[in-house]
Amino acid sequence: MNSYVNNHIHTTYSFSPYSPSEAVYRARSEGLATAGIMDHDTVAGASEFVRAGAEAGVAVTVGLECRCSMSGTPFDDKRFNNPDQKSVAYLAMHGIPRCRLDTVQNFITPYREARNTRNRVMAGRLDDVFAPFGIRLDFDKDVVPISMAQKGGAITERHLLYALAGMLIGHCGAGAGLIEFLEGSFGVVVSGSAGEKLSSRDTPFYQYHLLGLLKASFMDKFYIDAHDELPHFSEFIRIALDNGAIPAYAYLGDVSGSVTGDKKDAEFEDAYLDDFIAWLPGAGFLAVTYMPARNTPKQLARIAALCGRHNLFQISGEDINSPFQSFVCPALEDPRHARLIEATWALIGHEHIAADDPSLGMFMPRALAERPGLADRISHYAGIGRKTINEKGLYI
Repeated sequence: MNSYVNNHIHTTYSFSPYSPSEAVYRARSEGLATAGIMDHDTVAGASEFVRAGAEAGVAVTVGLECRCSMSGTPFDDKRFNNPDQKSVAYLAMHGIPRCRLDTVQNFITPYREARNTRNRVMAGRLDDVFAPFGIRLDFDKDVVPISMAQKGGAITERHLLYALAGMLIGHCGAGAGLIEFLEGSFGVVVSGSAGEKLSSRDTPFYQYHLLGLLKASFMDKFYIDAHDELPHFSEFIRIALDNGAIPAYAYLGDVSGSVTGDKKDAEFEDAYLDDFIAWLPGAGFLAVTYMPARNTPKQLARIAALCGRHNLFQISGEDINSPFQSFVCPALEDPRHARLIEATWALIGHEHIAADDPSLGMFMPRALAERPGLADRISHYAGIGRKTINEKGLYI
């Protein structure tokens, strides 16, 4: 059986080159046994993703990612997994039962609309920065059309920068002229891998590589702290639990050499990780999700041990939002990560059995009473997942 799984694939409903259907077919073509949708602030693409999974013969999971306020916690002044703002964390909602997608979408819609109010102001700030050079960025004309906002999708900072990247290419041309403009006008250092990719007009997905450089270099020139668009973490957890989903903290860990090329070396949770992971269960979190390719073996061993100590479900997923990323994570070939593969099959079993009745989910009272041990519960639901997929004749 194929061991590659990924529960963190973004689609065009947040930021990605792939529609939900394209994401599923790309996942299968690269060899994933399972694929999980994980868009920011929306589940509007989930139904298409599920249908595509059935048509392509790929087992799928459904989730949602959202920035949340961590105010009022013992870690209020800390930097979590968000490079841009303290006291704000990316949280994930995994295993959303299909019958509750509309409820979850209704919950997140007001926050998505508040994000667009802030997006509009940030687009104006970028316009102020580049207008003196004859480059004008308009939120409604340039940003909204490259999103799925009209169909319930989210607009992120990446949309703003992707639109800007296209304008810069149009203004300067790809290659040396663009690099000279960024270095001469803004003092941006274009070197290393980014320099190699951006120096050639023939680099595939040039605009996405430029987006990575812009995100690393210009965020401080237009970023505005998020407030109204942030649900409090406790509200996010309540909605997840009330609807049979699994609230998870997304561990990032201190970054040295960003995998995606858009994060500077920085310190995040590692300095206070022991206390933080110990705090999560009491706050209502059921799981921790992390991306093996992002972290060192030492970080991975530490987060796994802490999750085991505090009875937290461990979920994996590689953050896919650009066309040059692989959908598969070779790190999952390491037998030490077998639990992450088993967890994905448990998610599949959980979503299958809870699709029409969330009370049957793997963290609901009935399951907890019948199988109080987390390992036993994971094994049981993973068995349901594999059996269901085999019966349907899906590709595994």
